[in-house]
Amino acid sequence: MPIKLNDKISWLMGRVQKSLFPHLDECFDNPFTEQEKRLVAILEIVQVEKYISTPAVYQWRGRKPPDRQSLARAFVAKTLYRIPTTSDLIRALQATKNLRRICGFSATGNIPSESTFSRAFTEFAVSGLGTQAHNALVQEYWVDELLGHISRDSTAIIGRERPAKKVKMPKKPRKRGRPAKGEKREPAPVKRLDRQIALSAEEAILELPTLCDRGTKKNAKGYKTSWNGYKLHLDINDMGLPVSALVTSASLHDSQVAIPLIKQTSGKVTYLYDLMNAAYDAKRINETSRKFGHVPIIDKNARGKEVIPMAPHEAERYKTRSSVEWANGRLKEDFGASNVMVKGHCKVTQHLMFGVIVLFADQLMRQL
Repeated sequence: MPIKLNDKISWLMGRVQKSLFPHLDECFDNPFTEQEKRLVAILEIVQVEKYISTPAVYQWRGRKPPDRQSLARAFVAKTLYRIPTTSDLIRALQATKNLRRICGFSATGNIPSESTFSRAFTEFAVSGLGTQAHNALVQEYWVDELLGHISRDSTAIIGRERPAKKVKMPKKPRKRGRPAKGEKREPAPVKRLDRQIALSAEEAILELPTLCDRGTKKNAKGYKTSWNGYKLHLDINDMGLPVSALVTSASLHDSQVAIPLIKQTSGKVTYLYDLMNAAYDAKRINETSRKFGHVPIIDKNARGKEVIPMAPHEAERYKTRSSVEWANGRLKEDFGASNVMVKGHCKVTQHLMFGVIVLFADQLMRQL
């Protein structure tokens, strides 16, 4: 682990353990459990409440709006505690005094209703709260560090909504052979990878499909599996920390997201190697990686031909790509990615980003 990063984490955890925990022990009647201490440390690292916009002036007429900062902290706790639904979260807050006060609710009567939690979650999704908090974490801990490898992959996200109906655009058959004298033909449509070369990361991301649909992917054993929902695309560093995350339609091929992720991650951190599996084996992706000063190590796609194996040193580096598979597994098993109860790309993204920032903070603490 880099020395500067180690110093940052050590200082933060030292402040939490030496200053914050003793103060909380004085204020709380019941002693903290290990899980509650873990939650406090993660909330201290993430500081999700900093990225919530609050109205400058509160009108005294009418009912006072609930504290959105406490609600955001409660959603982080929901992710860490693997609480499946909002109603279960409310019951947990009502039953556990320490959890309630850690989130910022002084009494049981201050806990909002389920509909209020739902409205707040919608606000967080529209404002991109999870993405803002994640970008701030990357900026705080990695902006001055040199990363070795970025491992890139996607994972299936099962949705709770029906897949959108695909609209088939009528295609005019193109004439074969050379055009006749004076004949004008429409140019062939530009492929997405070719367009992405000239676009910024933000422009390329806006072109990606985000509707819920049906996806198919080969699992680790080579068997095809299908699902309705979305795909979560991650860029992970060697320590298992997510640097970039995108949510797209389930049917989108992994290669279509590589160039936007390369550009987005390159704008956040400095790194040396791009590690990708055979799904990303495309000339444009290779060129873009090298254009940004990286060395692409991509497993070859046979496409029915004989494949030249990687050089020994590349094969050794490629083993590091297991970090992204490990991160996908933790997100699904520990941080709610396998239990998406909301609908729509915006809300699904927010749900997954709560998991991403909790994974980031938890993995930081594991480094010590």
